[in-house]
Amino acid sequence: MSTDNQRTKPVRINEFLSRRAVFTVDELDRFLSGRGSGNTRTRKSLLAYHRKRGRIVRVRRGLYATVPWGMDPETAPVDPYLVVASAGSDAVLGYHTALEFHGKAYSVHWRLVYVSAERSLPFTFQSHEFRRAPVPPPLLAKGKEMFGVARHERSGVELRVTGHERTLVDVLDRPSLAGSWEEIWRSLESVEFFDLDQVVEYARMLGNATTAAKVGYFLEQQREPLMVEEAHLDSLRALRPRQPHYMTPGRRRGCRFVKDWNLMIPAEILERSWGETP
Repeated sequence: MSTDNQRTKPVRINEFLSRRAVFTVDELDRFLSGRGSGNTRTRKSLLAYHRKRGRIVRVRRGLYATVPWGMDPETAPVDPYLVVASAGSDAVLGYHTALEFHGKAYSVHWRLVYVSAERSLPFTFQSHEFRRAPVPPPLLAKGKEMFGVARHERSGVELRVTGHERTLVDVLDRPSLAGSWEEIWRSLESVEFFDLDQVVEYARMLGNATTAAKVGYFLEQQREPLMVEEAHLDSLRALRPRQPHYMTPGRRRGCRFVKDWNLMIPAEILERSWGETP
């Protein structure tokens, strides 16, 4: 590398860093290639240069965060939503993390969940755990991975987040990714409006009878505030299981049968007795 190049390369990457709070190696490669510097050695030397000077920190392999000028790289906070949004090329903030992003979560979790078809191990960064959830197989089969997903921009990073409608169905489909039933119920109850046609469409798309019944039961309980029409409930009843299913897989105690949905529902949900049932 020539002396002139050594002087100019850090300036050129600073242009990139000024617009990216979190970035991947692939994004940096595209930036450099567009400016005639597509050499892998150049990129490696630039990353090493700026890491040594505390301008960037490594989040995990292939993923970095920019440190604001004048801040200590050891303590400078990094927006966890930007990290999770960059954890995969198709990453979508989902489940409880989507509720948090929309300001509807009853409580804040230290674990963030993203949906992606790309396999990835969980990782931790700045006291947060980042966990991948696979794209539901029916969506992959139909090529509908981004159904019900909204796009937002935050500090130069595009965030894909499941909207209220998909989030409602997803957290009832996989409650383990959203917390306790109290957390789920209180969070969903804080949403003032759902496009109920889209909710029914997505529940049908997943093809899970138990999930459809859980969605139907929730909407039935919120019939008045959400202006749920009987047609929506009838559509979901048509998808319910033919035999009784447990609302929580593996949990048999403390449940009661609700015939209209063929569900064995935990007593704390039926009675809203949060914290009183083991």
